[in-house]
Amino acid sequence: MLLRDAEASNGRASGGDVGIEVFMLKRTMNAAFVGGFYVFPGGVVDAEDGGTDIETLCDGLTDANASAQLGLESGGLAFWVAAVRECFEEAGVLLAEGVDFADPSTADRFSGYQHAIHDRTATMVDICRSEGLTLNVSQVEYVAHWITPHAEPRRFDTRFFVTRMPDGQTPLHDDNETIDSEWMRPADALRRQASGELQMLPPTMACLGFLEPHTTVGEAMAAATSVNGPPAMLPVALVNDGKFVGLLLPGDDGYDTALAGVLATTATGLTRP
Repeated sequence: MLLRDAEASNGRASGGDVGIEVFMLKRTMNAAFVGGFYVFPGGVVDAEDGGTDIETLCDGLTDANASAQLGLESGGLAFWVAAVRECFEEAGVLLAEGVDFADPSTADRFSGYQHAIHDRTATMVDICRSEGLTLNVSQVEYVAHWITPHAEPRRFDTRFFVTRMPDGQTPLHDDNETIDSEWMRPADALRRQASGELQMLPPTMACLGFLEPHTTVGEAMAAATSVNGPPAMLPVALVNDGKFVGLLLPGDDGYDTALAGVLATTATGLTRP
């Protein structure tokens, strides 16, 4: 989730209508999964996002610390690197030290890098080494963990992160995987979803709900820092006569019983998070 202060970005006078905005992308209608839905920049963790020397390219976060936050034995830093890479690939925003996008030649060169990342002809490691960059992973906070319900044919184990939009850059959808983009106030995004104007998945809505109370990016980032290892959210899909009728979330009445029933009837090896 890329955040900016709405007042500063919209040029409003002090004391006006303040708040924060989050950058959202509309997935292509032809996508195999949730086509046309509004999402945050993101994707899968690639093998190239990790490695024994990845720490040397990251600012202020070790693999041990990152893994501890995610509840993993190792390899956690790759999730932060993937978040930075996907943000660059899908939105054209690079969270790194050592690059000045005010220089037109630099902007053109990094536009080429963005396409190379998408085409898998280059990795973030390649770009960092070529340009002498350090990834600003210490400014990226881990705030949520969602796992797709067992009833879904396509399942994902997804971590959500939040950071401040860097100065001097302008995000834009890639016109490939995403076909539209917009800065939105969290409350407005949720209102538009409720009215049917925008389509979103429950984890996206939950993350917007986390952002909604905060009036500045600093306040939202402080709240994100205090999350400190969010629990895994594994919804249980409610089905009646073969039709989906809703979701039960951890803490809802009947959730534990419903989850136990799902685990008892699904494939061996699926466990509660």
